[in-house]
Amino acid sequence: MTAPVTATSADTRPAEALPAQVKLKVHPVILAGGSGTRLWPMSREQHPKQLIGLLGEDSLLQSTTRRLDGLEAGYPLTGKLVVVANEEQRFTTAEQLRTIGKPTRLILEPVGRDTAPALTVAALSVAAQDEDGIMVVMPADHAVTDIKGFHAAVAAGVQHAAAGQIVTMGIVPTRAETGYGYIRIGAAIGTPGDPDETQAADHADTSAAVAAHRLDRFVEKPHLELAQRYVESREYWWNSGIFIMRASTWLKAIRHFQPAIYEACEAAYAGGKADGDFFRLQRDAFSASPSNSIDYAVMEQLGHDQNVAAGVVVPLQAGWSDVGSWDAIWDISEKDAEQNVGRGRVMFEGASSTFAHSEGRLIACVGTQDLVVVETADAILVADKSRVQDVKKIVGRIRSEGGLEAANHRKVHRPWGNYDSVDTGERFQVKRIVVKPGARLSLQMHHHRAEHWIVVRGTALVTRGEERFIVSENESAYIPLGVTHRLENPGKMPLEMIEVQSGSYLGEDDIVRFDDTYGRQ
Repeated sequence: MTAPVTATSADTRPAEALPAQVKLKVHPVILAGGSGTRLWPMSREQHPKQLIGLLGEDSLLQSTTRRLDGLEAGYPLTGKLVVVANEEQRFTTAEQLRTIGKPTRLILEPVGRDTAPALTVAALSVAAQDEDGIMVVMPADHAVTDIKGFHAAVAAGVQHAAAGQIVTMGIVPTRAETGYGYIRIGAAIGTPGDPDETQAADHADTSAAVAAHRLDRFVEKPHLELAQRYVESREYWWNSGIFIMRASTWLKAIRHFQPAIYEACEAAYAGGKADGDFFRLQRDAFSASPSNSIDYAVMEQLGHDQNVAAGVVVPLQAGWSDVGSWDAIWDISEKDAEQNVGRGRVMFEGASSTFAHSEGRLIACVGTQDLVVVETADAILVADKSRVQDVKKIVGRIRSEGGLEAANHRKVHRPWGNYDSVDTGERFQVKRIVVKPGARLSLQMHHHRAEHWIVVRGTALVTRGEERFIVSENESAYIPLGVTHRLENPGKMPLEMIEVQSGSYLGEDDIVRFDDTYGRQ
C-alpha cells in the first residue's frame, strides 16, 4: 500500500504558486454513508436512500456516479471514483457500482463519524496518488436534473479550487426552507488566474459565466421566521453539500482547524488494508476520530479565519435537490393536472397535491389533499406533506421499541443474493431465498432452529454435515438443528427456493459461521 501523503508540503507552499509543470486532475469523490431516515419506509438503516431508485431505475448513488461524465473543466477527469461508504452496506454499494461499470476505490468506514472524517480519508487516498488533485465532493443521495448547468458550476468551482480555495456550491433559495443549512455570501469575485493556463485555456469562457462570491459564514438550519428573513435579504443561499478543493488544501485545513480528526484519519488510513474490492480503514484509529461535518469542522471556520484557505461560494443552478424528504421528491417529480404524483399501482379520484408510492399493492387516493402515502411490503406511511420532516421521529420510536422496520426491509440484500421474510409466527418463519449464479452462503450452523429447503427454480448444491448433494426443482432438503450446512448455486441461472425455519429462536444472530467467501464473522 502506498503510504499516505501528509499536508506538510502543502503547508509550506502557497496554493497559487504551483510549478508550471504540475498537471492538475479532477477526482470525483462520493460520500455514501447517509441513512435518510426522513424517507422511511423506503429508506432503512441497512438499505438507505442512496441505494434506492427513488427517481428512476438508477439508485441515487448510481445517478451521482454518472453526474460528472463529459465534464469539461480545463483539467482532465480521472476515470476512477473514490467512494466512502459504511461497512455494513459494502456489498450492495459495490454491486451497484459494478453493475454500471464504474471503476471505484471503495473506502469502508467501520463506524460513522460524519462527513469531515469521511472527506479526510478520501483526501488521503487521492493525495497518495496525486497530492494536488482537485476533488469534486458529492453526497451520494442528491438529485440534479440539469447536467449542463451542473457542469458549468463545477467547471467554475474547479478554477477556484485550482488556485487553492475551498469551494462550496450554493443554491439561491426559492422559499423559506427550515430543512437546509444556509450560507451567507460575501462580495462577488472573479475567476482566479489559472495555475496552468495551457490546460485551462479552452475552458475560460464557460467558467467566466458563473459568478462566485466570498464565503462570509455558514449558519445552522433556521426556524421558519428566520428562514424567511434569510430569503428576503438575498444574502443567504442554501448549502448544497457539494464541495470542490485540492486534496492538499483540505488536508491542510482539517489539520489546522481539527487536528484530532486529521490525526485519527491519518492513522486509520496508514493502518488500513486492501480487501478485495474494498479498502478497510483501521477500526480503532478511525473510531477515535471526533464526529463532525464538513460544514462545522472547516467551512464555518473559514468564515472567521481564511489564512489557511479562502472560502468561495459558487451558485448552482441545475435543478438540485437533496432528496431529503417525501415533499422534496414530490417537488421535483412530474405531476398530473391536479399536482398529484403517483408511482407504482396508484389511482387518484378527486385528489390534489398528493404523493403516492406503491411497492406492490394498489393505493387508491380519494379526495386527498397535500398527503404523502408510501406503501412497502411491511409498512405504510401516511403523512401530511407539511409534516414530512417528522418522519424521522417515527423511525426513532420504531427503533426504541425494538421494531425491525427501522433497520431492514422485509426483502434483505446479501452479497450472495437476497431473502424475503414472507411470513413469521411464534416458532416458525418462511423465507423466499434467491441465490445468484455461482454464489454460495457461508458454511454455518444454528443452535436454536432447523430448516427445510424447497427448490422452486434452478439447482442447489447442499452441504449437510459430511454430505454434499444436489437438490433440483420440486425437491427438498432438511437441515436439523445444530448441523453444519451450506447452500450453493452451481448453475447459470438464479436459484429460487422457499426456506421454512422452525425452532425456539429465529433471529439472524443465531448463525455460527465456519467459512465465508465474503469475510463476514
